[in-house]
Amino acid sequence: MFDDDYYMKQALAEARLAADSGEVPVGAVMVCRNRIIARTHNLTETLTDVTAHAEMQAITAAANALGGKYLSDCTLYVTVEPCPMCAGALGWAQLGRLVYGTEDEKRGYHLFAPAVLHPKTVVVSGVLADEARALMQDFFRRRR
Repeated sequence: MFDDDYYMKQALAEARLAADSGEVPVGAVMVCRNRIIARTHNLTETLTDVTAHAEMQAITAAANALGGKYLSDCTLYVTVEPCPMCAGALGWAQLGRLVYGTEDEKRGYHLFAPAVLHPKTVVVSGVLADEARALMQDFFRRRR
C-alpha cells in the first residue's frame, strides 16, 4: 500500500504537465481503495473554461470510473488547496478524504467557505507543501 507522499508525488507530476502546457500548475489524483482512478490537472486555458480545475476534472473522471456520483470511499490528492468552487463540488460528491499540498492564501476554500466540504470529509494539509509551493511560484515568476 502506498502513502500520502507517494500519491502527492503523482499529483505533482500532473501539475508539471499542466505547467508544461501553459496551465496553472495544479495537479490531482483520485484514489479509491488504494488504486488511482483519475489523474488530472488544470485545463482552464486548454478548454477555455474557468471551471476546468484539476479537482473538477478528477471528480468527473472518478464518478465515471466508479459509475456513481458519490466519492465517500475516495481520497483526492491535490497540489494546492481547492478553491471554494472545487471544495463545494467535493462536498456534493461526499469525498471521504482530501489531501492537499500548499495552501492557497488568496483563494483557498478555508478563507471563504471553511464549512463547504462534507462534514465527514477528513482533511490533511501540508503534504509535500514546499514542492507544490515552489511549482506555483516558479510558474508565476516566469510569467511576469
